[in-house]
Amino acid sequence: MKKIFLSFTIILFSVSAFSQLIKPVKIDSLVTISMPPEYQHKDTLGQQIFTGNGLYGYMEAIRAANPKHTPPLKKERDLNNVLKDYVKGIQGESGGGSAQNVRDTTIGPLEAKIFTLRTDDGSGNVLNRNFVLIYTTEATYTFEYGYQDARKDLIKDEYRSFLNSIKLSPELQRHDQYLSNSKALSLNQQIAIACGAALVIIIVIILIVRSKKKRNKAHH
Repeated sequence: MKKIFLSFTIILFSVSAFSQLIKPVKIDSLVTISMPPEYQHKDTLGQQIFTGNGLYGYMEAIRAANPKHTPPLKKERDLNNVLKDYVKGIQGESGGGSAQNVRDTTIGPLEAKIFTLRTDDGSGNVLNRNFVLIYTTEATYTFEYGYQDARKDLIKDEYRSFLNSIKLSPELQRHDQYLSNSKALSLNQQIAIACGAALVIIIVIILIVRSKKKRNKAHH
């Protein structure tokens, strides 16, 4: 019973400590993220960088202003290509890291890319860095949560709270990412439609030929 009470007390203490660990911080007038109270803020070459240490991992948020007069992206496909390039860029800067579980997600009304960059120094020291990328015409936002692989079973609540703390202003909408909401058909979809149309044409021709044969037989 004492062991159960002790475990329950430890859990309550951890939850209480964790709930007070991160506080909302304005990245700019449009985006807010929660960071540890003793976070660091740097303004470097137009980049706003916020960093802090949690209980099990470190947190980082970067706002990088896009070049002035950056033209809006036209379609969702263009946005996806831009985010893929960002993933490749981060992977290239890591010096051999492997981008894993690259997938699409949404933060509010905006589309985003999420993935884990895994690096191994060869001595068993494995670092995982969870990234969320949000692109808008005005700026690109990068959110990172890094942790040692040995702590992967401990970071879930902390990482989830960090991720869920990303808040966007109602002013940010999908047209801040790309202009057209029309969905372009993929190559596979185009092939499937073409094959379906060809099959329908073949069936129609077969039915016409059979109909003609029946009519000819009837006349004879």
